[in-house]
Amino acid sequence: MKNCFGLKGDFMGSILIKNGSVVTVDDEQRVYGQGYLFIEDDLITAVAPNDPPAQLEKADTVIDAHLMAVMPGMVNAHTHLFQTFIRGLADDKPLLDWLKTAIWPVAQALTEEEAYVAALVGMVENIRGGATAVIDHQYIHTEPGNDDGVCRAAEEAGLRFLLARGWTDVGYHPAFMESPEQIVRETARLREKWEVQGNGRIRVEFGPLIPWGCTDDTMRHTCDISQNWGAGTHIHVAETKTEVDMNLEARGSRHIEWLADIGVLGPQMQLVHSVWLDDNELALIAKHEAIVVHCPVSNMYLASGVARVPEMLVRGITVALGTDGPGSNNSQDMMELLKTTALLHKVNSLDAMVLLPEDVLWMACRSGAAAFGLPQQIGSLEPGKKADVVLVDLDTPLAMPVHRVPSALVYNASVRDVDTVIVDGRILMQNKQILFLDEKALLVRARQTCANLFERAGVVVKS
Repeated sequence: MKNCFGLKGDFMGSILIKNGSVVTVDDEQRVYGQGYLFIEDDLITAVAPNDPPAQLEKADTVIDAHLMAVMPGMVNAHTHLFQTFIRGLADDKPLLDWLKTAIWPVAQALTEEEAYVAALVGMVENIRGGATAVIDHQYIHTEPGNDDGVCRAAEEAGLRFLLARGWTDVGYHPAFMESPEQIVRETARLREKWEVQGNGRIRVEFGPLIPWGCTDDTMRHTCDISQNWGAGTHIHVAETKTEVDMNLEARGSRHIEWLADIGVLGPQMQLVHSVWLDDNELALIAKHEAIVVHCPVSNMYLASGVARVPEMLVRGITVALGTDGPGSNNSQDMMELLKTTALLHKVNSLDAMVLLPEDVLWMACRSGAAAFGLPQQIGSLEPGKKADVVLVDLDTPLAMPVHRVPSALVYNASVRDVDTVIVDGRILMQNKQILFLDEKALLVRARQTCANLFERAGVVVKS
């Protein structure tokens, strides 16, 4: 499974994508019924309607996108890649029971090599779903190299990757808690190795797991360090009512009130789930310009509730989209997530107009770019932005005739229609074929690796 890409400077040259329906997701939400896009090295240098100038036809690679949508790569703004091995293991359980029966037994036995293989499977899954950037809330450090295994998988896959190194220092399962010193030391080590000395696609930030697993002092300290790094902080908040009640009992405040009280709520904060929020908390998020990461499929799967996303958008809150981990989804399908997001809020609000296809694409692309920390570099198809591009095949009975391309992407297209994925000017998938590894060989390896992990962990899967 040797990766075919090197590090900095190893680009694909120039790429011309022509004859496609270009969905720019730019500030004007421009859609070109027929247009072209030109890539040089890792940057988009031209996006326009109609046919390309003759000189661009001399590109190193020419892709005819006839009957395809050309769109920005989506950002999966929250997942747990190690959970590819856990999907389907504990269906039909609420969050806290699911943690005890599915997550904790397997995670305690996870090795670096297993974390690497699980993450590589998860990254192929994200690519197939049209995600070019992924935020992984990786909190399983039962072996010192687990985080390195995940980052190694990201380096080989070629995805844009943000490791939110998860941590807890109080009140959680003992196998996953760390001292404040260890949390800071390991996160700084990973940042130096994979971001500072890395290939430019991998970044590192702190990922406090849940309010009830984090002390005030460590939250303040890690958030201060993140700000000095120019990085963010990624945390689950208000996923369930039970967890909010726990914080009220322990601290006398709700989750967002607590973050504001200790002085860490701000634009760098990524608030994952944010289901059980009251009006005051919404006002605090808007005031401090924090970012919400909405995970509707996971919230539905675990029966956690429905986040107040339409109200958030009215208040000007940035809302990105995440699949959550495949242990509570049970996939990382961004195409499915688009339709689910729109439909959930239509039926919950009884308002068919509450979210339009363009709104959902904006959340997946532009708001995702903000959550990833690169709003000026990714999230739209514009000259000067990174060449993170996805082609979706619309020449299918499930989509034709296509009257409005954004509508077809959100309501008709599926993961099986994602045809080509480009990140940093590198073609990772083309004609629905993964190019950087032998996908079948990876799946064979993953099945055996998972079986070995479950046997060692004492987990018996009932058919």
